[in-house]
Amino acid sequence: MDPWTYDPMDRLGAYSSKMPSVTLTVNGDPRTVEVQPDSKLLWLLRDTLGLTGAKYGCGEGQCGACTVLVDGQPVRSCTARVSLMAGRRIETIESLASGERLHPVQQAFLDHEALQCGYCTPGMVMAAVGLLRGNASPSDADIVKAMDHNLCRCGTYPRIVVAIKQAAGANAKAGR
Repeated sequence: MDPWTYDPMDRLGAYSSKMPSVTLTVNGDPRTVEVQPDSKLLWLLRDTLGLTGAKYGCGEGQCGACTVLVDGQPVRSCTARVSLMAGRRIETIESLASGERLHPVQQAFLDHEALQCGYCTPGMVMAAVGLLRGNASPSDADIVKAMDHNLCRCGTYPRIVVAIKQAAGANAKAGR
């Protein structure tokens, strides 16, 4: 018997060094990974799967730099436990572009220079995509409310609002 996974005094395996596995879908691909259940989704994405688009900002779910979509809804990956992601569909910024063609939200951010240092941009874009999937024609107030907890250190908020409105128009024209 493997001494690292068997302890005769531990009949339930609580002290086993083998980590439990979790199956989830990331950017359309089913993934089964061994990970501690209390691990945060951000570290699974970045360190295990190599998807570094979501950024570590505050580590408390307050800044939005780590925002990804879980079953289509914006979620702060720095506070989301991996154990709660089993069977869920996770989308990261890496899933949006198609080859050289940017997603309408990404293109609008570029067109309106709604990014400067770029650190918050992946989280902003993912929050905007989540908003537009649920509300195809948001008002300025809807946009501000949806983006309220995504912080931009560079202060490009007015340009972000304009970019999201452009993306909403592009989605409407494309029939999305």
